[in-house]
Amino acid sequence: MTTTDPAMRIRFGLTPLEQVGPWGRERPVLHWFGLTDGWYCVDLGGHEVLRYSERSVRQLRNEEEGGPQHPYVDYYVVRLWEDMIALVSGAMEPVPPDLLDVAAELSPEWTWRDTPEAEAALNWHSAGFLYTDYLRVAPHIRCWRTVTEPGDKVTGDTVTVAWEHRPDPEGVIEFAGPPTGRVTMPTSEFLAAVTALDRALLAAMDRRIGELEASGPPLGAEVDAEQLRREHRDRATWLPRARDREPGTDWDAVRTGVRALLAPGFKGN
Repeated sequence: MTTTDPAMRIRFGLTPLEQVGPWGRERPVLHWFGLTDGWYCVDLGGHEVLRYSERSVRQLRNEEEGGPQHPYVDYYVVRLWEDMIALVSGAMEPVPPDLLDVAAELSPEWTWRDTPEAEAALNWHSAGFLYTDYLRVAPHIRCWRTVTEPGDKVTGDTVTVAWEHRPDPEGVIEFAGPPTGRVTMPTSEFLAAVTALDRALLAAMDRRIGELEASGPPLGAEVDAEQLRREHRDRATWLPRARDREPGTDWDAVRTGVRALLAPGFKGN
């Protein structure tokens, strides 16, 4: 029996609870968002897209005492979780064939137009990006869904994820993987990867909240366990609600906006 790695996998780890710092100076508090402090990585087609190069890890360690002990993005895991769910909510509507070239463009040369159609086009295009602007140097990661329907039969339903790493002007941050890439997978596989992240993070946070309920907050910090549980129950509904959402994109408006915004001579990818 042979197995193949999935086209997309999301991995993370949480900082040990005793090392998580509370938020706030006058009233240090441990809240749900802050308790997800940790690291994460998105693997696409066998590439660790959010893995820093060894040189960058060494430089980051030199910049601050006790710098990163691993080569991955060091941030609150809930940030990635929220933004992957936003993709499920806003980018799972199949793109019409005549807009696929624009969907695949990570850095379109837009011209400025202040019209409802231009706004519709920009909103549609931006909804496909995984938000990464909180990072020191943010890679562009974009996804779009394609459904092919010859006649009345669906023959293909896929999600393509493309990425592009941009150089750091300060020369510190670089990523280990290829500077650009593109991976296409069945839509079911993309959704399964997001679902796996959702279940894993919620399970880890359930255990973390249970630890705090059993032991109480660390010295000098406040914890509202009831509020943590309320927020936990609410966040458990985010992915199901995102999957049920229908964006209802006005494709005619998007087409008009795209024609107005794109520089003459755009050829696509």
